[in-house]
Amino acid sequence: MTAHESARRADVNVAAKSLVDRLKANPDRYRVGVSTHASGATIIDAGIAVPGGLEAGRIISEICLGGLGTVTLRATNDFKRWQWNVDVHTGDPVTACLGSQYAGWSLSHGKGKDGFMALGSGPARAMGSKEELFKELGYRTPAGDTVMVLEVDKIPPVEIVEKVTSYCGITPAQLTFVLTPTSSLAGGVQVVARVLEVALHKVHELKFPLEAVVDGAGSAPVPPPHPDFIKAMGRTNDSILFGGQVHLYVDADDEAAQALVGKLPSNASKDFGKPFAKVFKEYNYDFYQIDPLLFSPARCSVTSVKSGKTYHAGELREDLLDLSFGP
Repeated sequence: MTAHESARRADVNVAAKSLVDRLKANPDRYRVGVSTHASGATIIDAGIAVPGGLEAGRIISEICLGGLGTVTLRATNDFKRWQWNVDVHTGDPVTACLGSQYAGWSLSHGKGKDGFMALGSGPARAMGSKEELFKELGYRTPAGDTVMVLEVDKIPPVEIVEKVTSYCGITPAQLTFVLTPTSSLAGGVQVVARVLEVALHKVHELKFPLEAVVDGAGSAPVPPPHPDFIKAMGRTNDSILFGGQVHLYVDADDEAAQALVGKLPSNASKDFGKPFAKVFKEYNYDFYQIDPLLFSPARCSVTSVKSGKTYHAGELREDLLDLSFGP
């Protein structure tokens, strides 16, 4: 991306601000908790000490997209037993998904049970993250009010706030953390709403030119929550791996579009075919041992806007969803 192109792209921090303000102004309506951290930052709890819920998760998903996408809940007949789907669309998938939603900012402090470790997602990444990805995207936003979403079940320590604010060049009063435990309803929704982002990340890993991706939409079933972290995480992953659907529109010729779609679905991976929690256990709970090609939607479509032709690959696997989600 050129500097000129970056200047023309929307500021995800500005675009997401009204969504963050909506949660802050209506905590009872969305069943979230709003408090001031010891550092002066704002904490929005969406499932630790409060119920949270599907609607809170939906709004948080749009925050993760930097306000550049829409997330809706819809009843569907795609599956016999799992009727509710999360639908995602953005007209700027590269900026919304990779420049904001992708959980790419690694944050940690301390070790052991008292330590804190999380992967940050959301608009703050475009402001302060040191990820190499942003050099490739050619995208940054100026300092100002910002928000970061963390998939955690405890409050981040002061040291984490200090690191984020230092990198972003802001004061703690300008920072909001949204906390979404994996086992919560809100946490489940915001993870599944990454179905399109997962596809974009794989597009990037496959070295397909990101500038050719001009639009995109995705959908995946809402998984039932589980109090056990590993099982909850497994269900959210399986929702995308076995029930996720994505449609990308690319400014590329037919040969490139067809080649891309053939490599996109999760069943292209050697580790496909078992619930994620089982795969994770077999690799001794080491994410880095899992085939990276596994992390993608079940069924994918790619349309060449040059020719109007659409190519398809993958399939929905309700049997594996049933195995993961339980009776």
